[in-house]
Amino acid sequence: MVKASNPSRQSHALIVAAGIGARAGLRIPKQFEPVGGKPMVRHSVERFLSHRQIDQVWIVVAAGQEDQLATALAPLSDYHVVIGGATRQQSVYNGLNAIREAGGANNILIHDAARPFVTDRMIDRLLDRLVTAGAAIPVLPVVDTMVQLHDQHLDRTVNRDSLWRVQTPQAFDFQKLIAAHDRISGDRNASDDAQIFKAAGHDVTVVEGDEALKKYTLPTDFGGKKNHNMRQTRTGMGYDVHRLAAGEELWLGGIKIDHDKGLSGHSDADVVLHALTDALLGTIGAGDIGDHFPPSDPQWRGAASARFVEFAASLIAAKGGVIHNVDMTIICEAPKIKPHREAIRAKISEILSLELDQVSIKATTTEGLGFTGRGEGIAAQAIALISVEKN
Repeated sequence: MVKASNPSRQSHALIVAAGIGARAGLRIPKQFEPVGGKPMVRHSVERFLSHRQIDQVWIVVAAGQEDQLATALAPLSDYHVVIGGATRQQSVYNGLNAIREAGGANNILIHDAARPFVTDRMIDRLLDRLVTAGAAIPVLPVVDTMVQLHDQHLDRTVNRDSLWRVQTPQAFDFQKLIAAHDRISGDRNASDDAQIFKAAGHDVTVVEGDEALKKYTLPTDFGGKKNHNMRQTRTGMGYDVHRLAAGEELWLGGIKIDHDKGLSGHSDADVVLHALTDALLGTIGAGDIGDHFPPSDPQWRGAASARFVEFAASLIAAKGGVIHNVDMTIICEAPKIKPHREAIRAKISEILSLELDQVSIKATTTEGLGFTGRGEGIAAQAIALISVEKN
């Protein structure tokens, strides 16, 4: 069931997915094209639905795309659907009006479905800024030399120091943003909402953007017109250990297992998913789990480790990578892993959108030797195989 909106709810997300994606040259609108093993729009919807500070999720689609959206998101249902307009600005305005009619919001995040790999950290960064500002947008510096052309010839070089790349989601005070939209003419087609907010006389602050928020626009973004022989195979390895303690829940591979002890750690201490996260991060040289989810950060206390795996997979997908298979070994004396092995395989295949035969789970003991042999803890090893486009 869709949650009822009410004015006490703090933050809503509005995902704009009403385009036809003509430049992408695909057989279907690009928001429904698979990216990283899922329809592109599903990535953003899942991330906002799972975020602890997002209370409602709204999705704007074109008339006639409702069935495609439902298929792309099944079995998810806890979201609202709004029919968009002829331009992006009109689509956003339709969404804002729907939220206003349902009771309004305090904060609103406007996000383009064409940027599928939004992270919890980016959402947190934007909402934190709204505590003291009316608007915040993510930006990244321009690193290439910038030039201005005249009749297809070089005219002059442009100083890139003052140029920044703008991304979404963009975060706003809801009442100020919808009032800004109310003021502009109906045929205005601003490419983003920060322009409209600024034109209404409000300040717009910036936060650090994220390279993972790449916008999918052209055929090459989706794998079209690529030489797939120019791919590079990479492997990554992960290893993790957690102590067994009384009074803790035991989570292994995303599955809760009944046992007299559980694993102790800052998140849910799922040693299998932690090892898998490190293996995935290792394939693209992206550090380790502690770099992205430090134990000192209280927001990860008790967090489901599936979020860490999904984050690592999103970084791989953002680089055009494909995960081919993952293999994990669980090392412990107890509990017995065999009765739970297929459930763990199924859960990991679900998290990574892989076929079941692309996920392997094995278990072994140390024959009574070491800390695992004494029943003091559980260890896990993981390896991942991916392919990415060569630079």
